[in-house]
Amino acid sequence: MAIDVFNEEVVSFAEAAKRLPKIRNGKKLHLSTLFRWAQAGKIANDGMRVRLETIQVGGTRCTSLEALQRFFDRLTGEVEVITPPSTIKREWLRRQREAEEYLDRELG
Repeated sequence: MAIDVFNEEVVSFAEAAKRLPKIRNGKKLHLSTLFRWAQAGKIANDGMRVRLETIQVGGTRCTSLEALQRFFDRLTGEVEVITPPSTIKREWLRRQREAEEYLDRELG
């Protein structure tokens, strides 16, 4: 799923690293870890490779807090991840619905 910049809280990798819990000896997550999660991903409990969703904003690599949650949910496999349709898919669905309504009106 792509990050929806209008409906998700987009943060830089640096900000994301600050917001995540300190896990090893009270140290914050290193910035390179986020880049590694985005590039190489991690292997989830079910054996699938999971990558962190990112976007480029100017010269800065960013993610969203929601993308981080989806990433962690997929890794743990404890929560069924329902990916909402992308903007393009939503537009396609809207047009399809409008066409069906038009045909219903015109053809009865």
